[in-house]
Amino acid sequence: MSNARIQLPPRIVEGDVFKVRLLINHPMDSGFLRDINGVLIKRNVIRHLTCTLNNQEIFRAEPTTGIAANPLFEFYLRAVKSGEMYFRWVDDKANIGELRHPLTVLLANSSSAPKP
Repeated sequence: MSNARIQLPPRIVEGDVFKVRLLINHPMDSGFLRDINGVLIKRNVIRHLTCTLNNQEIFRAEPTTGIAANPLFEFYLRAVKSGEMYFRWVDDKANIGELRHPLTVLLANSSSAPKP
């Protein structure tokens, strides 16, 4: 459906609170604009976005037409253990976007060993 990019800190230690940034390439058409020929562009916005970590939901958003194209979502998370972050979003046309990204959390007393 659309491309997405995630940005995390390069090093995450157990107990850290860190920022997760997700940029989704999506037109977020409001349904109020017209194309070059004057035809109304149908509404197509991301309706539902979720992020899970180790099968537990950690973030949810339900954007509206008030969000610009290529939306950037930011949220904070406390590092507990490593796992896979899974982002999933659905738009008005029922297109589904997905992004999977590994999250490596280092042990607090060892800066090189990831916590399982």
